[in-house]
Amino acid sequence: MSGWGNMMGGWGNGYGYGGYGGGYGWMGIMGLIMPLIFGIGIILLAIYVFRHNNLRVHTGGFGRQNSGLDILRERYARGEIDSAEYQSRKQDLEGK
Repeated sequence: MSGWGNMMGGWGNGYGYGGYGGGYGWMGIMGLIMPLIFGIGIILLAIYVFRHNNLRVHTGGFGRQNSGLDILRERYARGEIDSAEYQSRKQDLEGK
């Protein structure tokens, strides 16, 4: 009966497929690697979400860009332009 295991393609000799032990082979290795890959994916997703939300907080909206009028108001408030220039540029921007 000792030859019976060899006739069945390696069944019964205790080594499984290709001598990996127990017949698991790549399934055993993937069983260890897949949770690691999944965990790294979760961490990367959390980093992406944190950075994306952090960007929204600092810009004051969902990627909102300052309009020309907002920039003009800021320049006027800082004293970079006077009232006459502010009014002129405001009319240009509003299309009046």
